[in-house]
This record gives sequence, structure tokens and C-alpha cells, in this order.
Amino acid sequence: MQLKVKKAATLTGHSGAIYDLNQGAEEHLIFSGSSDKYIALWNLKTMKAENFVAKFPSYLYEICYIPEKNLLLAGTSAGSIHILNLKTKEEIKILQHHTGAVFEIKYSLQTNCFYSAAGDGNFAICDLNTLSLIKIKKLSEQKIRSIDFNYTTSEIAVASGDGNIHIFNLNTLEEKKIFAAHQFSANIVRYSPDEKILLSGGKDAYLKIWNTENYELIKSIPAHNFAIYDIIFSPDTTLFATASRDKTIKIWDAKTFELLVRINKENFDGHSNSVNKLLWIDFNNYLISAGDDKAIMVWKVEREVTSSGVEMY
Repeated sequence: MQLKVKKAATLTGHSGAIYDLNQGAEEHLIFSGSSDKYIALWNLKTMKAENFVAKFPSYLYEICYIPEKNLLLAGTSAGSIHILNLKTKEEIKILQHHTGAVFEIKYSLQTNCFYSAAGDGNFAICDLNTLSLIKIKKLSEQKIRSIDFNYTTSEIAVASGDGNIHIFNLNTLEEKKIFAAHQFSANIVRYSPDEKILLSGGKDAYLKIWNTENYELIKSIPAHNFAIYDIIFSPDTTLFATASRDKTIKIWDAKTFELLVRINKENFDGHSNSVNKLLWIDFNNYLISAGDDKAIMVWKVEREVTSSGVEMY
């Protein structure tokens, strides 16, 4: 497979490092959260900021938009989760069950819960209706960095700063398995769209591929020069991208795990500092990246087409 990658835009306006990106209410809208303590809303049709801006008392590390409830959850460096009603534009609740920075919030309509991972080593579960805490689990003395769901196996994967990955039953929260995945911190876990593999990235800069039948290691790839912070699959599921502290984004073949494109400052006018977050959306098949350089970059990813009009694979 051969790809053509071109920068479509650079979105600027944040005055601090950008730690998260999230899809908005329409396919061309995205949220961003930053150490400048603001959440901004961007329009990818105009490549400009919309009038929605929310300010918080602490750095923004995580955003979780729940369209079914019209809620926006914001996780901060102080461990608080602020819950905004986007219809009334009001903050309706602040949760403070974490004492460390909130690194990820994910929700599940199947369980009617949302889940948070934080720097205090705790993994928390809250009710989507009452917005109250159901359970909190201490998993590690290190940070808990990432969460993802596998609905085929009814499991939750949780990445820990001690290098372990925990697998829980989605419905009972019983711990089914724990395994050593990375030297130092396991930073990110993402199930493939078909839920047959789990990808993980660590502080050790390795990308690892696990079989979800038994979580045996399929492949270990020295993918970056420094820590891997995010992994995202393309909307058509044929590709995935990794983001790293080494200032690069890499795009991979989701079937063969072959590296296809390395996006850097020198060749693509990419990021000049750590790349912290990725978002890959249906709208124009945009891959969106954000990092410590305070910039959001929008990338157009296309398969190269031959003179006969045939897509190259």
C-alpha cells in the first residue's frame, strides 16, 4: 500500500501544550484541550475556531464528548472531572475522586458507565445517569494511562505506569488477566476495529501487538525513538497511526504492521515537539494531531493512484 500525505492546515490559538482531541457534535467539528486550561471547538470546514470556549482551573488532559447525553467531560491535572451540559452551556457537576491527573475518560452505552484513568493509580467507574461514582480500583502505585473496550469479548483493557496491562470483565469488573507489556510505563492501549488484536505503546518506544484470544504477543516493534503516547485507527480500519514524544507521527498498515509513512518536521513540516494526541475522522479522512508545540495539524491521507486510475496496495 502506498500513501500520499499532505498537510491541510495548522490550527493555532492555544497558548500551551495540547493534550487531547475529541470529535464534536458534527463530523467537521473537533474539541481540543490544553495546558492553557481551555477547551476549544474547531470547524474543519473553515479551519477556524468556533465560539465555544470553556476555561477550567487546571490543565486539560482529557476530553470525553458523550453525544447521546449532550455532555462534555473534562479531566484535569488536579484530578477533577468537570461535567458540562452543552445544551444549557452550564457546568452541572465536578467529580473529585482522583488525586492525580486524569489521563483518559471513556464511556460505554452498553454498561451505561464512564471510566477514568488517573495519575493516582486508580481506575474509576461512574454511572452515566447519576454521574456518581460506582467503584474505584487501585491498580498501581504508578499512573494509569489508558482504557479501551472490547465488546466481542466483553473486556476492558487498562494500561498502567508499571508496564502492565490489566484486562477486566466489562460487565462484572472482575480482573481476568494482568500481564507485563512494556519496560517502564504502558502508555496506550487500543483494540483493533475487529477486536481481534490489542495494540499497546509504551515509554520504551515499542509498539506491541497482542492476540485478544489469550493476550499472547504477536509482534514487538521498536516503532519510535521515544515514548509512544497515542494510537488511532483510520475510519476504514485499514491503517493505524502512532504518535510519539520523538516529534513524529507514523502510519502503519493495519494488516501487515508495515510502516508506510513517517511524518516529521523536516519532510512534512510536522510538529516541532512531542506529539501527544491523534484523532482520525470520517470528514475528508482527516488525521489530526496535537502536541507540545501548541499546534493542531490536519493531515489529508490518501492512497496513491496510478495513471490507469487503480489504487496502489
